[in-house]
Amino acid sequence: MTVMKNRMFLISGIACIAAFLTLLAVRIDLFNTIALSKGLPTGIAPESVNERDSWMNIYQKDGKIGYAHRRLSRTQNGFATEEVVFMRINTMGMVQNIHVETRGQLLEDFSLQAVQFRIRSGRFSFSAHGKVEKGVLDITTESAGSKSNYKINLPKKPYLAAGLLDALHAADLKPGDFLSFDIFDPVTMGAQPVKVSIIGTEDVHVMGSVHSATKIMLNFKGANQFAWLNSKGDVLQEKGLLGMRLEKTTRRQAVSGIGTGPIGDLTDISSVASNVVFDQPASLEQMTITINGIDLEQVHLNGGRQLLRDNQVTIVKEDLNQLAADLEVARMELLEQIFLQPSPFIQSDHKRIRALVDSVLGNNTGEPLQRARRLLEWVYNNIEKRPVLSLPDALSTLENKEGDCNEHAVLLAAMARAAGIPARVETGLVYLKGRFYYHAWNLLYLGRWVTADAVYNQLPADVTHIRFTSGSRQQSDLMGVLGRVQIEVVDRKPAPRGG
Repeated sequence: MTVMKNRMFLISGIACIAAFLTLLAVRIDLFNTIALSKGLPTGIAPESVNERDSWMNIYQKDGKIGYAHRRLSRTQNGFATEEVVFMRINTMGMVQNIHVETRGQLLEDFSLQAVQFRIRSGRFSFSAHGKVEKGVLDITTESAGSKSNYKINLPKKPYLAAGLLDALHAADLKPGDFLSFDIFDPVTMGAQPVKVSIIGTEDVHVMGSVHSATKIMLNFKGANQFAWLNSKGDVLQEKGLLGMRLEKTTRRQAVSGIGTGPIGDLTDISSVASNVVFDQPASLEQMTITINGIDLEQVHLNGGRQLLRDNQVTIVKEDLNQLAADLEVARMELLEQIFLQPSPFIQSDHKRIRALVDSVLGNNTGEPLQRARRLLEWVYNNIEKRPVLSLPDALSTLENKEGDCNEHAVLLAAMARAAGIPARVETGLVYLKGRFYYHAWNLLYLGRWVTADAVYNQLPADVTHIRFTSGSRQQSDLMGVLGRVQIEVVDRKPAPRGG
């Protein structure tokens, strides 16, 4: 199938990154809800913390799309926290259900002792469980029936976001107080800052009544999220990205009234208008755009095929001439060697991934570019282009043979690494029918880094792929971009005839 014909099917394969980030916004992603404290006040008295069993409606704008059930109880050594979330999300014209369960054992100061997590959506399921001992998180993940273990050093005490608001309430913080935390990112095995501000007291309308509440702001990657707590520490309301909000309710009200039809397609809601229409994006050699509305330092706009000057980005299609004839690990820089390693979602060392690569490449002859093309074509031809709302990982994608751009990207990355080709996942925007949509693709090291898109079957990817994150900077970096970025195309150059 040609690239242009594939454009017709892009709506089945374009990113559900907006939905993925919505999960982050309501704090139900295991890894991204582990925070490393930089100064939570000491002296929290466990007996001052109220046990609670609360239910929340989840809304997207004015339509109900799910519920959250949260419990906090005392234990002999601290607290137990549980959170169960159900959401029905419309993305790319398909309505899908998501089930997420998080359980944590917390010490008396609310720091994390042990955690269990599971997310299910359709045929996809991912789970993890782990303990913290002596500053190390020993965690086991499971997907597609396969388990993997990872040990992650934590230089500071880890906290679950599900218990973070309880800790803030117990610490008796006052308006004007400010705290800074780090959010753990499993892909980079590093930390990202989140800022917590106690705003003050506001009245909120919940369950037909007006309640006085303390307003708290959490800033992550330039995106503000808000929570309102009453005097007992109950969360009355939360507001996040793309019109998402949570509101306290009863159990009976929470589990009923969830719509069965589409409320609003998150992919469309989060897309960005284009001031020009491209008939053949793949034919462009260069594109220049201006970007406004966001903090340019929060994203990775400069480097590689992208050149950033002030707020203007020029994207040039890569030249595939004079790439490496072979790749030797010993001669690679540390960066390239890092992106040869497996990760929790890119299981390049798994026997099923390695067996697949062996079957695709045979005796593994040919230059890196030729091998990369064969891997790319296999993913393009064998993975059904279908939106999936889950944590994308290579093994589950191979098991289910379906997925959107996230699944295509993690599987190609795993296959490339297994074949000795360093690979990253990039995220950003791509053009389709008058708008730019959030999308994920790859960067492959073939003697130098070259873009590749397994949804489009493109190597290199066309210049309407606007990168915001790459490798060590991941999808969470898009939090400050969603709903804010403005793009104007100021120049484009087609490839010369015969080129």
